[in-house]
Formats: sequence, structure tokens, C-alpha cells
Amino acid sequence: MIKSEATEESGPERTCAATGWKGPPEAMLRFALSGEGVVTPDIRRRLPGRGVWIRLDAATVRQAAAKQVFARAFRAGAEAAPGLADDVDRLLEADALQFLSLVNKAGQIVTGASKVEAAIASGKVVGLIHAGDGSADGAQKLDRQLRGRHGEGPAPALINIFASRQLDLALGRSNVIHAALIAGEASLGFLAKVERLTQFRTGVATPLAPAASSASVDAAAAPSV
Repeated sequence: MIKSEATEESGPERTCAATGWKGPPEAMLRFALSGEGVVTPDIRRRLPGRGVWIRLDAATVRQAAAKQVFARAFRAGAEAAPGLADDVDRLLEADALQFLSLVNKAGQIVTGASKVEAAIASGKVVGLIHAGDGSADGAQKLDRQLRGRHGEGPAPALINIFASRQLDLALGRSNVIHAALIAGEASLGFLAKVERLTQFRTGVATPLAPAASSASVDAAAAPSV
């Protein structure tokens, strides 16, 4: 029995069109079909029309594009670009960095090694961001301080997947190498975005923070990229 389109777009689970795997929307990617028949990533699940769901994993998206999964799932001519997985990666990365700008506007981030150390000492830090092209020694020192502060509690989020220039643009500052996320809804929303990007790249779900509902994250988000 074929599920109705309404059923596929609602309820607690979605089915991956490439693998048959079932999971919550947060663990999947939605794709829509443009008026020109082009498969379009819908990372915030807002585009109109019928959606096709693929597991949140770059390898699975590549498989779907290569094996004409979208044409079968949409039951129509659907053009999936060979670089579709790369397009998704760029969109997820841009979405996370765009949300980081909201964290900055909410006053839930500090930058600079000395200010980060002071924030760690305050006990209000939920994660650290280090520029991927920054000093490994400086990052490790701050990581040790944060882990020591957390003790036996949940491991803090440690993020080093963005270059300094990307952090500069997102935060409107220059030469950002280290930053601390201060506890708050915006910070948790950003961590949820980073979780999705990391899972897409690695294929492994690695929680970085207490779950924030996708509705609350997207409600605070800037216009879709």
C-alpha cells in the first residue's frame, strides 16, 4: 500500500526514498521539485508542493542523485544535479553561520581568548567555537578549561568546522579565532544547526546540546538561504 502524500509530510516519521530508513524529520532532508523539474534542497522544510525525504547523510544524497531515486519518488521528470550533495553541504553550512549571526545579536557569544576564559569561569558557557585554521594549542587550552569546569556533567560542545574568515563574516568582527557560546535559546538553536551539518558530513548523529525543537529554531531563524 502506497502512503499518501499527506501522510509522508506529517506525523513523527519520514521514510528515506533512497534506503527505506525511517526516522524523525530532524534526521532527514526534504527535497522539493521546482517548476522547471529541478530537485531543490529544502533544508528548512518550507517549499511548497510534494516533498521527497532522504536521510541526513551526504553519501545517501549522492546515491539518490546517481540512481535516479528522485525521478521515481516524485513520479515525474526530476533533474538531480551530480553535485547535489555539495549544494546541500553549502546550504547547511550557510544556515548554521546565518544562525550564528542571530546568536551574536542576542548577546550570547563572546570572542577573544581572555574573554572566553572569563566566560568559562562564569559557568555559563555551553560550547566553544575555534577557527579551523587557528592555533591548535590555544584551542586545546580553552577546551581543557571548559571540560574542567563541566566536571562529570555532559561533554560541552567543541566546534572547529568553520574558518576564521567565516566566523568574521558571521559575527561582524575581524580575526575571530576563539568564541564562547553563552547559555540561551539562540545558542542552543545554533548548536542544533551545527549538529545537522556535522551529521550530514559524517553520517553519524552526535548531539551537541539539549534538544531544541525544530519549530523554535526555525521561528528565530533569518530568511531561508
